[in-house]
Amino acid sequence: MTRLDPAPPADRTALHLELDIGGMTCAACTNAVERSLNKIDGAVASVNLATDRAWITGLGEADAELAIAAVKRAGYTAVVHEPGSDAWTERAATVRLSSLLRRLAVSALLAIPLGDLTILLALVPAMRFPGWELLCIALAIPIVFWAAWPFHKATWRGLRHGTLSMDVLITLGSLVSFGWAVYTIIFAPSDSPGYWLGFGTTPAGADAIYLDVAAGMVTFQLAGRYFETRSRRRAGDVLQALSDLAVKEVRVVTPDGEVLVPTEELTVADRFVVLPGERFVADGRVVDGVSTIDTSPMTGESLPADVGTGAEVIGGTTNLTGRLVIEATAVGATTRLAQMAAIADEAQRRKAGVQKLVDRVTSVFVPVVIALAVVVLLVWLLVGATPSVALANAIAVLIIACPCALGLATPTALMVGVGRGGQLGILIKGQDALEASGTIDTVVFDKTGTLTTGSMRLTDVTAIDGGDPDEVLRFAAAVETGSTHPIATAILEHAARTIGRPPASRKFRTLAGLGARAEVDGTVVIVGHAGILAHEGIAVLASNEDESSGETVVQVAVGGRVIGRMTFADDVRPSARAAVAELHALGLATVLLSGDSDGASRRVAEAVGIQEVRSRVLPDAKAAYIAQLQSQGRRVAMVGDGINDSAALATADLGLAMVLGTDIAMKAADIIIVRDDLHSVVDAIRLSRRTLRTIRLNLVWAFGYNIAAIPIAALGFLNPLIAAAAMAVSSVLVVSNSLRLRNFRPSRG
Repeated sequence: MTRLDPAPPADRTALHLELDIGGMTCAACTNAVERSLNKIDGAVASVNLATDRAWITGLGEADAELAIAAVKRAGYTAVVHEPGSDAWTERAATVRLSSLLRRLAVSALLAIPLGDLTILLALVPAMRFPGWELLCIALAIPIVFWAAWPFHKATWRGLRHGTLSMDVLITLGSLVSFGWAVYTIIFAPSDSPGYWLGFGTTPAGADAIYLDVAAGMVTFQLAGRYFETRSRRRAGDVLQALSDLAVKEVRVVTPDGEVLVPTEELTVADRFVVLPGERFVADGRVVDGVSTIDTSPMTGESLPADVGTGAEVIGGTTNLTGRLVIEATAVGATTRLAQMAAIADEAQRRKAGVQKLVDRVTSVFVPVVIALAVVVLLVWLLVGATPSVALANAIAVLIIACPCALGLATPTALMVGVGRGGQLGILIKGQDALEASGTIDTVVFDKTGTLTTGSMRLTDVTAIDGGDPDEVLRFAAAVETGSTHPIATAILEHAARTIGRPPASRKFRTLAGLGARAEVDGTVVIVGHAGILAHEGIAVLASNEDESSGETVVQVAVGGRVIGRMTFADDVRPSARAAVAELHALGLATVLLSGDSDGASRRVAEAVGIQEVRSRVLPDAKAAYIAQLQSQGRRVAMVGDGINDSAALATADLGLAMVLGTDIAMKAADIIIVRDDLHSVVDAIRLSRRTLRTIRLNLVWAFGYNIAAIPIAALGFLNPLIAAAAMAVSSVLVVSNSLRLRNFRPSRG
């Protein structure tokens, strides 16, 4: 059939629009928003419940009003997302959590006395007082109508748009229980017989027990919704963290001098100044100045780099020592930092496809239960039962099917698992981490700061021609007294332990390319690698550096002659080898992925027992390598600590970040390792797997309970009083099973 409406422009698929969505509570909500957005011609939408965002390809900013209107038709709110900002989502989550907490507190405070009154007074007639039923109703009204309002609102919205969620059963169960209790109190004779318990009948008036059912149902569900909302909010923080890293203002060099302007005004080929301690606002090339820069957050290199004229620098890295003038080569969205943010954002959207088991069955479970309750009512009326009996059996079906246990199955296990992890130094952000951990088969490690300590250590001092190693160390320490370079720190720390205070020096100067010079006892002393000494016209040692060893070597020259060499290494964490061995024992493959040299990477891999090594890998290539492993059918966990790891952490099926690393890495990860011990990585995977097993067991019990109990209620063998008790028992069992996670023991310690 010929299409009558005009074809989209050739670049239509390149358009995209991102919206912040308000009001979503479950996967049924995301499905409703996606369906509404996908009805727009040319639009393909993906909605992320964790970040409360919709990503639409085929639409641009000019179509924003059209997309927002489609979201509103589905019953939700939307605004255009501000690039690089998470402020709207943060505010929305804060408001939602505050509202849930207030309603939960009121519901719990009223449900406790209400439960005591309804059970005690309904079953012990002698303790009743005039108006006790009205007091119970007064206590229940705020719970059923105010505290439960989010469920009622979601139910009404779903009904208006033809969707059913678990909120429907919560609304029906609470309102029908409350309504039947009020009806009983007003219309039932005070001396009418109570319900059959299986071993006798309750005293007259026990029908009012339904108020306790309504209150307990709402309180349980509010608790589950609160903990679930709090845990999933943390999934989308990486973009705001990346935004916070970016520099807001820059010193641009103009004919009239240096001018401080907003970063957005910087263009390619502009020259800007970066002072010591400041971050680079853009990628560029050094045109004037000599300094040391910390590149580890972006490149993974453990050793800060000395730069001079012509050297390349990357936005987001930090200038440590000297004043630099940079010519911008990439600004704004073209910088490596911005590209990493885009990669991380793409990974977050990819995770939007994860669906919770409870939400997947909702579309079938809820309408079946409602239809069954109606059928039970009609069948009992047709077989001659009184309206009271028929209605009671239908109510029993609704109550027994109401998903208190189902709603608690995931958030309670998650809450206990997260709490136990916190005690062990493991912060689990949400269920994505738990789901991913169950199928992980490969663990990829960053090197610097993850498998190693990230600090340099002097491992060897060698003198030539029969010289004294202490003399080599003495001259080197004297020169480095004026430096804050990590190698200088390592030299001074070693000297303090072995030879004491070094002699004084003067005319200290940093040499571009890992070196320094000064006058000691009137003689020029140079400390640096072979290239620096050769540039100064000094004959270097033939065996100047062993790349394959992975160690850094500097030479010490006094008066134009080399007197010795010093070797430095980045220490492997003491726990690394044992932790890797434990991962292998769990059947997991391990990979080392680093931006450092091949020699340094292989030295560390050999020390910890990792066979597969990828070195000199840039940040964007790290994420690409993770994606490559995933394309081979492997389920990948990434362990890292730097900004350079953030995209890979977000791309991996499971991201684990060391807390001593950058804030960006921790925001991008699914699990944060607080303790400075790699055994915690093993414990994180073990605890996540056990928590996931607990959730699955809870869900099996909750579904099994409903499947088994609904027929009993439908046949009239389970009156609402017993149904309410069974519902409470089911919830208690789910919570008790979740509490078993408190007994989880770490692999060591």
